[in-house]
Amino acid sequence: MSFDLNAYLEELRPLINLDCGTLTVEGIEKVADMMATKYEEMGGWHIKRVDCGKAGSGLEIRNKPENDMIDLMLIGHMDTVFPVGTAAARPMSVDEQRAYGPGVSDMKSGLLNVVYALRSLDKAVLDKMSICVCMNPDEEIGSLHSETWLKSVAKDARTVLVAEAARADGSLVKARKGMARYKMTFKGKAAHAGNEPQNGRSAISEMAHWILAINAMTNFESGTTLNVGVVNGGAGANIVPEHAEAIVDVRFWDNDEYADVDQKIRTLTETPFIEGVSVELDRQAYKPSMVPSEKTESLMAMVEETGRELGMDITWQAVGGGSDANLTAVLGVPTLDGLGPIGAGFHSDEEYLVLESIAPRIELLKCVITKLAG
Repeated sequence: MSFDLNAYLEELRPLINLDCGTLTVEGIEKVADMMATKYEEMGGWHIKRVDCGKAGSGLEIRNKPENDMIDLMLIGHMDTVFPVGTAAARPMSVDEQRAYGPGVSDMKSGLLNVVYALRSLDKAVLDKMSICVCMNPDEEIGSLHSETWLKSVAKDARTVLVAEAARADGSLVKARKGMARYKMTFKGKAAHAGNEPQNGRSAISEMAHWILAINAMTNFESGTTLNVGVVNGGAGANIVPEHAEAIVDVRFWDNDEYADVDQKIRTLTETPFIEGVSVELDRQAYKPSMVPSEKTESLMAMVEETGRELGMDITWQAVGGGSDANLTAVLGVPTLDGLGPIGAGFHSDEEYLVLESIAPRIELLKCVITKLAG
């Protein structure tokens, strides 16, 4: 099948030119409708809508829904990080080398590349394999509402490929840091700072102790880092503050080391630094780290071999940001990420997609699927 770049871009455009930030359910549902239609038109695919609560719908699309085992699970997300109004302010645009727009590489082009690869796959390959494509609506907030569903599918999968964008240098992703995010709420007692400060209990002073304790848990050598990124509290300089909040981001390679950090933080809540102040802890997001196993390394070797056959030099990166690959890798399923086209500038108004990478990455995905079938 010859590749028509203009036709691809016209198919991509409506996926970019609508607001579908996480929890913008109306936009997410439109993306789901468009993607479901593409598989309906292909024929031979069973399409199931999955209720992901307030995040909207997910799509679970299989060619052999009756099979217990899935030979290949392909994952992509339908949401972006951008607020309502972004699509109107920055609709998709194209120059000679790149396409631009909200979600153009993170990851609408990845979703479309999967469609193109499966559309042009040899029927004999499809007949041999049980394939499941999952598209979730909330990856950008840590897949809070789709994690249980994705894991329930992945536990029956032999291999998982995630179609997030390849890195700017063309690298695929072999490892991703785990992440956790905590909201900490400190409750003290207000008092007049001039007349009776001794009667107050400062929530901000308690938070200050916590910031120092949390900073001390960072281990740059092992890659476990903690960042108190947002703080607020107090009602006025002349009032001992009764309320304060902090948001903490944790990143890690070693899941066991993170478990130790989590336990330390939870233990600290039981013994506040200042008597009379209480601390509430809410873990708002969590993804385990994705580190290659032996099975994953043999999958990497196969992808590298496929690249050589296509004249592509396949390189790998370990990256700090998480994706849905983290959720499947921790189950022990061989998982690789970055199978989409090349892009960069994610989560910014400089996000772009490299046009000349689209067709080769569709071909790479097709050839990898064909080898997995063999």
